[in-house]
Amino acid sequence: MNWMILITAGLFEVVWATALKMSNGFKNPLADVVCICGMALSFWLLSIAMKPLPMGTAYAVWTGIGAVGGVAVGIAMFGESASALRIASAALIVSGIVGLKLAEQG
Repeated sequence: MNWMILITAGLFEVVWATALKMSNGFKNPLADVVCICGMALSFWLLSIAMKPLPMGTAYAVWTGIGAVGGVAVGIAMFGESASALRIASAALIVSGIVGLKLAEQG
């Protein structure tokens, strides 16, 4: 259950980052509200997930979901580059998260 909470926290990180982009410097009230609520939910869920999970692993998973999710949303919604280097770099982030999770079990 803690991992599902952590994943949800990471997804809300993607939500608030996307809303931040759409807020146009906090000039779009709807995007501003989504951004602030997404931040609050993301941090709250992260704090719950971190209670039983190792801090380093939980934080890396949370930021990793945000980073890779941000790349995916940037490509899908904002027409950002989907170059091989960007995709490979995102894959390296995922492999680092998997490595931390595997090391936690060892």
